[in-house]
Amino acid sequence: MLTAARLGAAALSAALLAGAAAGPALADSPAPTAAAVPDGLYGKGDPTYDGVWRQSLALTALAAAKATPADSAVGWLTGQQCEDGGWPSFRAAGAACDPKTEDSNATAVAVQALVALGGHQEAVDKGVQWLKATQNADGSWPYNPGGPGDANSTGLAVNALFAAKTDPAGVAKTGRNAFDGLALFQLGCTAPADQRGAFAYQPDPSSGALAPNALASAQTSLAAAGGHLPVATTARTDAAPKALGCDSASAAATPVAHADSGEAAGAYLTAQLAAGGNHLTLTTPGAAPTPDYNATAWAALGLIQSGHPQQAAGAVDWLAKEGAGWTKGGTDAAATASLLLVTQAAQRDTAPLTAELTALGPALKATAGPAPTTAAAKKDDGIGQYWLIIVGLLVGLGGGLLLSLQRKRGQSL
Repeated sequence: MLTAARLGAAALSAALLAGAAAGPALADSPAPTAAAVPDGLYGKGDPTYDGVWRQSLALTALAAAKATPADSAVGWLTGQQCEDGGWPSFRAAGAACDPKTEDSNATAVAVQALVALGGHQEAVDKGVQWLKATQNADGSWPYNPGGPGDANSTGLAVNALFAAKTDPAGVAKTGRNAFDGLALFQLGCTAPADQRGAFAYQPDPSSGALAPNALASAQTSLAAAGGHLPVATTARTDAAPKALGCDSASAAATPVAHADSGEAAGAYLTAQLAAGGNHLTLTTPGAAPTPDYNATAWAALGLIQSGHPQQAAGAVDWLAKEGAGWTKGGTDAAATASLLLVTQAAQRDTAPLTAELTALGPALKATAGPAPTTAAAKKDDGIGQYWLIIVGLLVGLGGGLLLSLQRKRGQSL
């Protein structure tokens, strides 16, 4: 979930997440022509950069709501998959796949959506194989194949592996597995105490130093906690997330262990949420800091997955109160689906958001909820109650009559 609209282009998303200004070539490039919105796709905005992303989030959230999406909605997503197993951000009808533009983020969320829907094992397997094939030698994942790895892409790939029941520890290149890839971006004991557990988007290209990034920390925390979309864990602990222990000299020289990664990320995010008034903050060069809805949503999901819903509650409350600005009144499919996923994970009332998301796509095939109380059932219950009353009255009358006869018989005796 790279930005609210996701902006799909790898160079631009990398610049935004790394906190660097976009290059002049991007600024001088003409705006691309908006693509037509295909039938079956959720949302009405240009799908060029986030078509697969928003569709995957929408289908995942609807599956968690026990709703059955239309065949056209599911078919559009499966139809975007390329023969090699990867997904691009968006592919116009009839357009050929270009392996260079398939991306790990779209592929990872598509895999999670299809797992949540069920019945698409072949497509899921091909997606997982694509992720294995495009993993970097250091264990990380790039946005597009062959590029440098980043925390967000690596975290999303790990989410997909967990969803597909593939152990990330066994997905490796040159001896470096997916957890090793995550560790490349997490700040450990050599960082200042208030930054430990955070994730950087990428190391500084010159120095290799890691700087905390709000979205990278929040989005990657779900993978560090061993989770995937949708978050459905019921595990919880009353204790706050455990900060990274850095007492020994050996700890300072080693990467954060996978066993400690989720708690360390949770501790960092808890502190950041408290300092920010229950939300994380987006900082971009040349612009005033603004609330980061996207990062706040991922932080809540990561904390809930790691068993700390109490520490996520403030962020969930803030999103519930302020989220309409993010979802544009329920018209932004990706944001609406993301907010619904958070609300589901927090076990809050999901009906309004489910209705908003449903309205952004084709009509559902079915919705499975709690056993409905139908009018006929109520009528039957009512009839049953009346019969009990009638039977009770008859028993009472019969008993009274019998008692009266016995009295008369006694008097005659």
